[in-house]
Amino acid sequence: MGAEDMGPDEKPRRVRMTPGARRVLEAAERLFYEHGIHAVGVDTIAAEAGVTKKTLYDRFGSKEQIVVEYLAGRDERWRELLAGRLEAAGEGAVARVVAVFEASRAWSARYGAKGCSMINAHAEISDPGHPAYPVITGQKRWMLDLFTALARDVDAAGADRLARTLMLLHEGALVSHGVGVLPDPFGAALDQARDLLDT
Repeated sequence: MGAEDMGPDEKPRRVRMTPGARRVLEAAERLFYEHGIHAVGVDTIAAEAGVTKKTLYDRFGSKEQIVVEYLAGRDERWRELLAGRLEAAGEGAVARVVAVFEASRAWSARYGAKGCSMINAHAEISDPGHPAYPVITGQKRWMLDLFTALARDVDAAGADRLARTLMLLHEGALVSHGVGVLPDPFGAALDQARDLLDT
């Protein structure tokens, strides 16, 4: 089944991780994020991981599948970090919105010097038929759904509009962080979000 045949809630095919596959994926993640997906070939990934190309293809089947694993793995780790932050924020709707922006600031400081891996990947993968495309768009749809659920607790009548605005502030902060023009894009976005939530 190709990506174009997948429904919005369907998960892409994943690979069982052997030690060799994990080394390949760890190398690919570093290389893809640092240099870009198209710029990194399987020869480079195999050499960095200390495996043969045959091992790489035996484990993943294609470079496209490595890209799926790279992006899906980052998404899973992001959701896990965010879940912890939301739980720590408690039940207050405003505190939970603030927790999303603060989680993104913490994630970006640790894992995102070059900006959002999903946005960066989308700049290279715009074909809906690519198997990683649903991972990219699914992560952003999930974020919008999260903001919508949080916004309903703040303002049920205006939840959709508030959620879209929060999403735009969040995504703008991610891009600005990667570009490095603003000193604290997440702080600026959070200030704007707080103004919205106060009104």
